[in-house]
Amino acid sequence: MAKPLVMEIPHDLGRDEAKRRLEEGTEKGKALLQKSGITVEAMTWTGDHLDFALSSLGQKIDGQVDVNPDTVRLEVRLPLLLSFFAEKLQKIVGNEGTKLLTKK
Repeated sequence: MAKPLVMEIPHDLGRDEAKRRLEEGTEKGKALLQKSGITVEAMTWTGDHLDFALSSLGQKIDGQVDVNPDTVRLEVRLPLLLSFFAEKLQKIVGNEGTKLLTKK
């Protein structure tokens, strides 16, 4: 297993609103992932903490999201084969996460 990909996305929404937006976003994202052939094996909220696991083409990805009052911390553990795409994944997740957590 490669080194985990860790990101912190700042926000000024407060913990409850950030979590609400992430819950909505993960449900939409889940549908998109499944259409792309990615199996969502687990997506479980415990308080302000989300554990998730995905798989595709025999590769498994897991991680967690922690919602804090002014940041969202994401940690993703990628298999070695997929770790080569970590930089691109980080850019995409960072952009989408920032859009999701920007005040509207």
